[in-house]
Amino acid sequence: MTEPVAATPAATPAASPAASPFKTRVFSGIQPSGGLTLGNYLGAIKRFVQMQDSGIETLYCMVDLHAITVWQDPDKLRHNTRELAAGFMAAGLTPAKSILFNQSQVPEHAQLGWVFNCVARMGWMGRMTQWKDKAGKNAEQASLGLFAYPALMAADILVYHATHVPVGEDQKQHLELARDIAAKFNHDYGVNFFPLTEPVIEGAATRVMSLRDGTKKMSKSDPSDMARINMTDDADAIAKKIRKAKTDADALPSDPKGLEDRPEARNLVAIYAALAGTSIAAVLSEHAGQPFSAFKPRLIDLAVAELAPISSEMARLMADPAEIDRMLGQGAQTARAIAAPILDRTYDIVGMIR
Repeated sequence: MTEPVAATPAATPAASPAASPFKTRVFSGIQPSGGLTLGNYLGAIKRFVQMQDSGIETLYCMVDLHAITVWQDPDKLRHNTRELAAGFMAAGLTPAKSILFNQSQVPEHAQLGWVFNCVARMGWMGRMTQWKDKAGKNAEQASLGLFAYPALMAADILVYHATHVPVGEDQKQHLELARDIAAKFNHDYGVNFFPLTEPVIEGAATRVMSLRDGTKKMSKSDPSDMARINMTDDADAIAKKIRKAKTDADALPSDPKGLEDRPEARNLVAIYAALAGTSIAAVLSEHAGQPFSAFKPRLIDLAVAELAPISSEMARLMADPAEIDRMLGQGAQTARAIAAPILDRTYDIVGMIR
């Protein structure tokens, strides 16, 4: 496997070929389940900004309908949705360049999701790795929404005829299912209506790992706050967490192969590469032979310089929730202008009287 490198303008989706009926369009979303982390930023939001700035049409969504597949406190869900929107904007996403909205304000998502529930097969859903992981031995107690989650995810994407979706490795299987649903719909009705959306998986840190255990994904649900960098952390908290991040006694190697079987070391190098917009190989070329006592201060400087301003801007935005709500409402209107004709045509194809 070749080493992943940070996204560059050349790595963004190319314009649709002239023969394609589908306009190049990017869609992605994050659940507002609370506690944005460095993993969310490097694995998703930073790439969202790069795609936005490439000139391609981009839609980014707070997928609150997905969040309620497990129970959510209503007040916390509203807070988390606004905080996620604030995180998007503080990181550089702007309503002037991207369509930013929360999923529940665009009912076409749920309406197309029902059509796709009738296209998808039970066996497909049962094979989803995340369903098995989240439901575990308590599948009988899990919500139907959690089981059907991937069909709604397919609707999120295809209600805009999105051609590309930036995703982490853990969501790739869901995107493959979205392609299967699109292909089956097109085949069953003899049309070429839904695109076979392409995943965009790139970057030096598409999967950021825990600062305390390099074999586990960085997670907002980890019981230890020291295992993650929160996007609301100030400069002092960021520095403290990186200083105390688990490492090993060996110096940095000169080649990425030297990071094999060193998960904590690889994680910190990957975080540095992603923040710097470079490759793991380039980071090692610059820092080969250094102990972590020398490397960590450099990583702290880099992380604080990029993340502390985002934290401050998020706090400023959260002080005016009405403005966030206004922005989300405007984004939803723009999103519906794209989604409604696609849903209407879907109903026509299926045979609904409108």
